[in-house]
Amino acid sequence: MAKYPETLTTLLSYLRKLPGVGSKTAERYGFHLLEWKEENLHHLSTILSEIKSKILYCPKCHCFLDETACYFCDAQKRDPSTLCIVSSAKDVYPIEETKIYKGLYHVLGGLLSPLEGRLPKDLQIEDLKERIVSMQIQDVILALDSTIEGDATSLFLKEEIGKWSAASVYRLAMGIPLGSSLDYIDAGTLAKAFLGKQNF
Repeated sequence: MAKYPETLTTLLSYLRKLPGVGSKTAERYGFHLLEWKEENLHHLSTILSEIKSKILYCPKCHCFLDETACYFCDAQKRDPSTLCIVSSAKDVYPIEETKIYKGLYHVLGGLLSPLEGRLPKDLQIEDLKERIVSMQIQDVILALDSTIEGDATSLFLKEEIGKWSAASVYRLAMGIPLGSSLDYIDAGTLAKAFLGKQNF
């Protein structure tokens, strides 16, 4: 049976590492890339090689940083009494699309998962504690995935926040299907979840 050239085989193996990409999809992407102009391929390779060094994170909230100023930490544009906790920087954007939430954010950098070796020390929890206490946050919204890991992390944070402050803790309510990730929730459903948030 004929085999693909080694370089193409290597490319396909990397494409299959992307979420939702199986063998057939990887082949379709790989052959499509072969049709690109040389300059476009070079531009893509440059972006991929620099993505880790050029995309920075805010040292306070850990959201993506726009050059030197953090849009999500601007106290003049946002409600500094409310803090929304998310697991990943990408989760901020679907929430922003709802145009309902106007407070601050805090990115944990993952969810607790002892089986995968992710413990409290591996998340941005000390920074979270410092922000909640120093900024006298009044309302905390846990916008974490509706999964076993998300539930465990939410319960852990609720107990910890209770030790640090008297802030009210909420969790997103209706509209978030069990076992779902915020990546796949549309803006309308997410907006309803924010409006229907419940004491946690």
